[in-house]
Amino acid sequence: MSTLVNVARPPLWLTVAGALASLTTLVPLIYLSQRAFGGGWESVVELLNRPRMALLLWNTLSLGVAVTATAIVLGLVSAYFLARVYLPARRWWLVMATIPLAVPSYLAAYGLLAAFPTTQGFWGSWLVLVAVTTPYVTLPVTAALRAGTTDFDDLSRTLGAPGWKALLPGTWHQIRGATLAGGLLVFLYTIADFGGVALFRFPVLTTAIQQAYGASYDRNLAALLSMILVALALVTVFFERRARGRLFTSKTSTRGRSRLHPLTGKNIWLGIVLLIAPVVGAVIPVGVMVVRMFDVNALQEVRWENLASATVNTVVLSFGGATIGLLLALPIGILAGRYRSKIVSTIESLGYLPLGLPGIVVGLALVFFALSTVPVLYQTAFLLACAYGLLFMPKAVGTIRQSVRAIPSSLADVSSSLGYSTRQRLVSVYLPLTRTSFLVAWLLIGVTAMKELPATLMLRPTGMNTLATELWAKTDVASYGAAAPYALMLVIIAAIPTLLLVRSETTQEVKS
Repeated sequence: MSTLVNVARPPLWLTVAGALASLTTLVPLIYLSQRAFGGGWESVVELLNRPRMALLLWNTLSLGVAVTATAIVLGLVSAYFLARVYLPARRWWLVMATIPLAVPSYLAAYGLLAAFPTTQGFWGSWLVLVAVTTPYVTLPVTAALRAGTTDFDDLSRTLGAPGWKALLPGTWHQIRGATLAGGLLVFLYTIADFGGVALFRFPVLTTAIQQAYGASYDRNLAALLSMILVALALVTVFFERRARGRLFTSKTSTRGRSRLHPLTGKNIWLGIVLLIAPVVGAVIPVGVMVVRMFDVNALQEVRWENLASATVNTVVLSFGGATIGLLLALPIGILAGRYRSKIVSTIESLGYLPLGLPGIVVGLALVFFALSTVPVLYQTAFLLACAYGLLFMPKAVGTIRQSVRAIPSSLADVSSSLGYSTRQRLVSVYLPLTRTSFLVAWLLIGVTAMKELPATLMLRPTGMNTLATELWAKTDVASYGAAAPYALMLVIIAAIPTLLLVRSETTQEVKS
């Protein structure tokens, strides 16, 4: 009988479910292939030889590498402060570290531009993207540090390793997987971002894709540029998996004594570093919004009924998409968390592909799919929710994988000896232990979907607006006063599930 801890042969039904879920990521690739190579290789070569192609590729790569490196440094320092320093108001610090997740890059860029109008180009894009992506490193590394032990650090000190050098031998081994996973999310987020770089007028592949489709309606060029992004995503996922190597599993627990340092003047600088991302990514944009809100003329421009309908549409569409994304991620996350084989590795790698796809590409692909197979779905809210689920499903895969991997393998042995089938073990044993992580994954997709712009612009039904589309429309025509209420509402409703994520995290810590 196959069991859930059999690293060689996962159950057939689970493998089929994971394969079907991962194959949904191929829908955009099929569309892109038809468009990019429809004109033959001569057309492809001609497009690749365009003068700006090298510049776009260099800008995309340099920005991705710079943002990822900076976010990893800030995230590691912030995580160490949260996990290894005694903080009387620790939940407040955790909220501050998490809150940039509620702010879309284009809103952070708008706030920075309003405060510093001369900010443009690479450095403005770098600063904003670092601010909104650092939590992708901070949160998983914090969790890894809490689950680990300081025994290795103490042993290094007894052997004469001074200061920070004592952290490297043991602590890095415990947090390597979380750091690389967070860095992967940061890099893929950066190369697929559109709103932030567009406001700073920094030309990258995503802005070129938007211009190729919107201005010249050159879908072949847009598809080819998107294929380059997909290739970058595949290469990044491959190297992340190679660098991750063999990590700790439930059979090699790292739990032990975890010593907390008192909060003193010597380590308060760690807290200052932690505040960089929330100040740039949330405090400055929200502060600008509040100032705009109290502008009398701005309030007169607001149509409150539109604000209410856009808010309702945002919540319904985002969490409808989160439900679809969670259903797609469940079999992939369970397979990746419990089994090791080539087919499982392939399924997991395909599951991460959407992180390298810009929203407009997924939107175009789903329009193509709907019109060619199920025309009745075209311009429906359900199709937009499917786009959200497909785009952000990878954010749930990692969370589910880690929660399943943390379950002791002895539970499978005991339940199997009691005659439980694989399905019974999933429902009766594993689901109760992982349902909190499933909720976290669902909330994470929902928060991210609220901020999605290109796919929403492409797929929304006629007459249906969201907070993101209203905000973009008004900032695009420099109507900043009228945009302020939409921006504030977006931050508020995105902050609610973000705070629930923090509460779930602290609750799990108390129980452990």
